[in-house]
Amino acid sequence: MGTAGPATAGNAALSLRGITKHFGGVVALDGVDLQVMPGEILALVGPNGAGKSVLVNVITGAYEASAGFIHLGGRDVSREPAHRRARLGMGRTFQNIRLLKRMSVVENVPVAIKQHAAQPFRSLLYRGAKQDMDIAMGLLEQAGLAGKAGESADALAYGEARRLEIARSLAGKPQLLLLDEPAAGMNDRETEDLAERIHALRDTVPAIVVIEHDMGFLKGLCDRMAVLDYGRKIADGPVAEVLDNPLVVQAYLGTDE
Repeated sequence: MGTAGPATAGNAALSLRGITKHFGGVVALDGVDLQVMPGEILALVGPNGAGKSVLVNVITGAYEASAGFIHLGGRDVSREPAHRRARLGMGRTFQNIRLLKRMSVVENVPVAIKQHAAQPFRSLLYRGAKQDMDIAMGLLEQAGLAGKAGESADALAYGEARRLEIARSLAGKPQLLLLDEPAAGMNDRETEDLAERIHALRDTVPAIVVIEHDMGFLKGLCDRMAVLDYGRKIADGPVAEVLDNPLVVQAYLGTDE
C-alpha cells in the first residue's frame, strides 16, 4: 500500500500541481493536482475524452503543459524534454504497442536500454553486448517471455506483445512507470496474468500509474484511484470509496435511468 503521511512534492514519487493544457481554445486539462507516493499503484480513470492520455503525455514530456508544475522524486522536471525525463526515471507504455517487429523479442530490449542511458553513444561503445543481453533476459524472465527470446517480435500473440512493451519500459530502471491501457484487448486469462505481473513490479519500481477502463482489473491491483472528467480531477482516494462516489458513477460508470 502507499506510504502514510501528507503527499508533497518532496516526498511524492510524482507530484503535479495546477497542470493545465490548452490546444488552441480547447482546455484539455484544467488545474490538475495529483500525487503518487512511493510504493503505490495508482489507477487513473475517466470517460473517453476526459484527458487521461493528454495528462500522461504532459507528465512524460510529449506535450508541454500550458501551466503548472511537475516534480519527479522532488525534482522539478516541468521544463525538461521527454528524453531527459526518461533518463531521470520515467518509464511508459503506449495504447498502441510500439515494438521493433523486425527484431527478435530479446533484441527489442537492449535498444530500450540504450535509449535510457545517460550517454547513449558512449554506452554503445563501452557497455558490453553480453551485459545488455543479460539484463534483457532478466526482464524477459520477469515478463514471462524468456522462452520466446529468439522469436520474431512480430510473431508474438497480442498479450505477449503487451508484456514485451512493459519489459522494454523497465529497461531504464524507472522510478515512475506509467502504463497506458495495458490490458486493452486482452482476454480474462491474459488480464489476470498481467495484473499479477504488474503487482510483482512493486519490488523493483517505486511507483506505478495504470490508465485503464477495466474496473475489474483495477480493483484488485491498485491502492488508490483518481478520476478525470472534462480535464478536471473529480475524485481521488481508495478504490472502493471512489467507485461509490456519485460524481464518478455519473461521469464514468453511468447511471440507471
